[in-house]
Amino acid sequence: MQKLLKYLKNYKLQSILAPLFKLLEAAFELFVPLIVSAIIDRGISGGAGWQYIVYACLILIGLGALGLVSAVAAQYFAARAAVGFSKELRHDLFSKMQSLSYADIDGLGTSKMITRMTSDVNQIQSGVNLVLRLFMRSPFIVFGAMVMAFIINVTAGGVFAVAIAVLCVVVFGIMLISIPLYKKSQGKLDKVTTSTRETLTGARVLRAFCKEEDEIKKYNARNEDLTKSQKFVGTISALMNPLTYAIINAAIIVLIYVGAIKVDGGVLSQGNVVALYNYMSQILVELIKLANLIITVTKSFACAGRVNEILDMQPSIKSAAESVVQEAKHFIEFNNVCVNYGNASVDALRDISFTVDKGQTIGIIGGTGAGKTTLVNMIPHFYDVRSGEVLIDGQNVNSIDGEALRDRCGIVPQRAVLFKGTIRENMQWGKNDATDEEINEAIISAQADDVILSKDYGLDEEVEQGGKNFSGGQRQRLTIARALVKKPEILILDDSASALDYATDANLRKSLKELDYNPTVFIVSQRTSSIKHADKIIVLDGGKMIGCGTHDELLKTCEVYKEIHYSQFEKEEVRYGG
Repeated sequence: MQKLLKYLKNYKLQSILAPLFKLLEAAFELFVPLIVSAIIDRGISGGAGWQYIVYACLILIGLGALGLVSAVAAQYFAARAAVGFSKELRHDLFSKMQSLSYADIDGLGTSKMITRMTSDVNQIQSGVNLVLRLFMRSPFIVFGAMVMAFIINVTAGGVFAVAIAVLCVVVFGIMLISIPLYKKSQGKLDKVTTSTRETLTGARVLRAFCKEEDEIKKYNARNEDLTKSQKFVGTISALMNPLTYAIINAAIIVLIYVGAIKVDGGVLSQGNVVALYNYMSQILVELIKLANLIITVTKSFACAGRVNEILDMQPSIKSAAESVVQEAKHFIEFNNVCVNYGNASVDALRDISFTVDKGQTIGIIGGTGAGKTTLVNMIPHFYDVRSGEVLIDGQNVNSIDGEALRDRCGIVPQRAVLFKGTIRENMQWGKNDATDEEINEAIISAQADDVILSKDYGLDEEVEQGGKNFSGGQRQRLTIARALVKKPEILILDDSASALDYATDANLRKSLKELDYNPTVFIVSQRTSSIKHADKIIVLDGGKMIGCGTHDELLKTCEVYKEIHYSQFEKEEVRYGG
């Protein structure tokens, strides 16, 4: 938690004023039993009269009003500091997540990151808020009441001291037991979140295979595990209130017994006993608050540790300190590249070597899991190589600044994702200042002009989250247009035309050839028709490159490519009537 305190640096004033106002409120409260004691001893028993009682009551009202103002001020400053703290923390946490490589994100998991950004940060925010309001107030009241008790009577003060010592043992003992249990409970919450996200994301697949009942059972099992964990730690935390009540009430019984003896002996007045009772009641109230504070802080510490795990992560992909530039014979070179996911026993890519010249179109084909996406992900350096090197203009991608490298690339991933906003805003992702003319030019090249014409508001048409108000083919064409707006030097189309019909696909390839800035294009596809006119086709199988050449060359030399092509060619002949 100490590492996270830096996020309060911009809220130092609020962080100081909140506890100060709470201390002021507490000070006013500590005077109340003394005034009540004076009313009893002097106003009632001492015969000072109703004028004195009214005067004392007015003082009580004044103290109450001042206490209320102090409490409201403390709440305000504590809330400002806590909300500002969480804002700064979320900002850095999101920035850290954005800096992580694909491999890091794969290892963490989306659900875990969502939990850190939402549930964990909210819990820490609550902890900060309560600490600023109660961390100093409650101990101040507790020990202040004990000091006042000693001032009134040493024997009575001893009762307070013993009660407070026993309470500290109980409170801190429960806290030490609860912290690791809360951490385990939050870990189980991650599993429930993962299960929920997987079910929602794959709802169609689950229904297609009638697996709803299996997922319900899996979710119920994880939810039950989380429930048991939370009940267990909640039971331990719940012991705090009854134990606190028992100890305080036992202390009150002793206090009243001792007070009665002292009153009978003339050592204490009736008002003093009432004051001591009120101080003990104040301790009870404050310890209940302190118990709730400790439960919340315990959760906050557990969540802070989980957030720190991400903040302390170092991206697995780093740019080299010095850039070593070799003589560039080719624009892009893969030299004996091997790639491994999470130290798996088998490499996803093995000994991949080929060269690409500027302006060429490269087709990549192979079966599912052959490593096609992995290969193109090495160009913008989304993953690190295990061995070998990837060069662009003679420079290893490891030594190129990640942002500068990806600014040269236009990437259209397998899953076409549009973001909430307008079509224009989505198109301007690649180039913030792109004009409507540039956007329309890219849209025409991507064969998406009919999509815009079919919408009532054209480029101002609203896009729902994920582009759910567009069909799969429309989303693919719009994501291709988004990549073309920035006029990239390298264009990567990762199976991004799978939802397009053959005619649209052919028109798209033709328009890409006619682009005036002549990008180097990588086309990942399952169709040989999409890549047959490429300058070079790479055939992958099981992570190995088993063929490289033109369409005609591969039909003669690569059995896998021949099988893929003729299986599709026959289907196409049947489709179009032979």
